[in-house]
Amino acid sequence: MQKLLLIGFAGALGTLARYGLSGFVQRRAGVTLPWGTLVVNIIGAFVFGLIWSLVEKRLVISVETRVILLSGFLGGFTTFSSFMFETGSLISEAQWSLATLNLGAHMVLGLGAMFLGLAAGRAI
Repeated sequence: MQKLLLIGFAGALGTLARYGLSGFVQRRAGVTLPWGTLVVNIIGAFVFGLIWSLVEKRLVISVETRVILLSGFLGGFTTFSSFMFETGSLISEAQWSLATLNLGAHMVLGLGAMFLGLAAGRAI
C-alpha cells in the first residue's frame, strides 16, 4: 500500500512539473507548435534513459525507487495524451506540415534523448 501511495504522490509531482514547465515553454515559444509538450517529452525521455542506465548497469537505484520514478513521476510528467491531442488538433485544422513536424520531432528527438540519457548514465 505504501508503494502505491508513493507512486501516486510521485505521479502528482510529475503532473505539476509538466504543467509548470510546459506552460512556461509554451508562453515563451508562442503557439505555432506545441513546444511545451515537446520539451517535456524530450526531457522525460532523457531522464527515463538516465534512470534506466543507472539501474541496469550500476544498480544505484533500488527497484522500488525505479518504479516510483519511472511509473510515478515520469508517468505523470511525460505527456503522450497531450501530444496526441495537440497533433490531432493540428490535423483537424489541416495544418499538415506542423502536425508532421510535431510527430517527427517527438519521435526523433525523444528517441535521441533517451539514448543520450542512457549514455549519460553509463558515463557517471
